[in-house]
Amino acid sequence: MSNARDVALTALAPAIWGSTYIVTTQLLPPGMPLTVAALRALPAGLLLLLIVRQWPQGAWWWKSLVLGALNFSLFWGFLFVSAYRLPGGVAATVGAVQPLIVIALSRVVMGTPVRTIALLAGAAGLCGVALLVLRPGAALDPVGIAAGLAGALSMALGTVLSRHWKPPVSPLSFTAWQLTAGGLLLAPVALLMEPTLPPLTPANLIGFLYLGLIGAAFTYMLWFRGLRLIGAQAASALGFLSPLVAVLLGWCLLGQALDAVQLLGVVVVIASVWASQQAPRRQGLG
Repeated sequence: MSNARDVALTALAPAIWGSTYIVTTQLLPPGMPLTVAALRALPAGLLLLLIVRQWPQGAWWWKSLVLGALNFSLFWGFLFVSAYRLPGGVAATVGAVQPLIVIALSRVVMGTPVRTIALLAGAAGLCGVALLVLRPGAALDPVGIAAGLAGALSMALGTVLSRHWKPPVSPLSFTAWQLTAGGLLLAPVALLMEPTLPPLTPANLIGFLYLGLIGAAFTYMLWFRGLRLIGAQAASALGFLSPLVAVLLGWCLLGQALDAVQLLGVVVVIASVWASQQAPRRQGLG
């Protein structure tokens, strides 16, 4: 079994990502998703570069651009399209297919064995997320569904390649490279497609600082560290914690209802995350 401390530290990343929705809606300017994404990634990446003072070498220039695009630019872009065109529950459920995509890509890219327990845990987690967030009669917009699947595929491929390419630097440097690359790719698109950012309020500044320093720099350092230590498949299954935390924060802080079906979803998600970590590491750190 993977080291419990490494799993717990890796799990912190998706758990904190679960707070993104409430921070974005309560503290940030509305209707500027690409600008928010760029300001979340680029300043944090540049700050980390100043700290580590380590630049990519050789092939890692283009690899950092590819991973920055997959893990940040494309993923966040598709995520926002999906969120705007679909009810939140549908978008979250579509995105929850990502661990199953990681299992398939790990097999294709790295030859990692497909473990039955990983497939069952991924399917159970998907069902648990659906119980948590999917409401009856939710609209199914084809473009939104396609964007949600594309975002899941982008992040899944970025997760697998981050593990497969084995960066020769610390997780902090690796995070700095990707955040900077992702932010640089996002910034011109945001400038072309969205209006100028309005004057920032103290609440806006708090939101941007939280999403940049905690929700990006800190969490992605933990995430890339976890990919190296526990593997892509085990790490991706921890992503089910994001919608779980989002629902619980909505219940605790916004007074949103939490019914019996959602409570069942909580149990199923927790069980699926636990099951995904049970396969011995020797069967393949995907």
